[in-house]
Amino acid sequence: MGQWMELVASDGFTLPAWHEAPEGTPRGAVVVLQEIFGVNSHIRDVAARLAGRGWLALAPSTFARVEKGVELGYASADMQRGKQLKAAVEALPAPGVLPDIQAAIDLAATDSGGRVAVLGFCWGGLLTWRAACELTGLSAAVPYYGGGMTTRAEISRTPRVPVLAHFGERDHFISAASVQDFAAAHPEVQVQLYDADHGFHCDQRASYDAPAAQLAWARTLDFLDRHLQAR
Repeated sequence: MGQWMELVASDGFTLPAWHEAPEGTPRGAVVVLQEIFGVNSHIRDVAARLAGRGWLALAPSTFARVEKGVELGYASADMQRGKQLKAAVEALPAPGVLPDIQAAIDLAATDSGGRVAVLGFCWGGLLTWRAACELTGLSAAVPYYGGGMTTRAEISRTPRVPVLAHFGERDHFISAASVQDFAAAHPEVQVQLYDADHGFHCDQRASYDAPAAQLAWARTLDFLDRHLQAR
């Protein structure tokens, strides 16, 4: 059973995070990064599924620096509110919310006693990519349809850890051409494409695609199994 806890970033900022512990000794840990809808029931479900596989899961609120307690659904009004909050976070002075994610990574490593991966969806996929390139203490990263990570500025980053990136071929937010550019610039990244739209992993969204979600999740679990093995 998961619960809320508080993280403290390097600058002293305190933020909430959802914590899911597995039964028994953790096999490692996964930091789960939210979409633009907050640490909602979908993100908590992902954390629970990871804990069920034996990993400690920690989902920090990456909206906390602009607004705490955000939990949105997937209606049009929720989408607009989420976009506004994302824009406010992205407008924060550098390094933005990266210290908050680093705090989650550090605590996950301490609490699990093992290796740590980061996994995120949509905007969280973009933050996952940035974490893979900029932060320390990670062993793997899995961005799902990372909105913005195929732009020129993001492509110019270099990952420090193995990355598995999932994209939908019919994604109306991320063009197929930009995914091709990303893949060409980063042959070291495992780029997987699915006949699906944006948000295909989330079973609460109209764009949910069960075959794509199941295949991507199986690949994700295999990737995490390999890269979070005990030292």
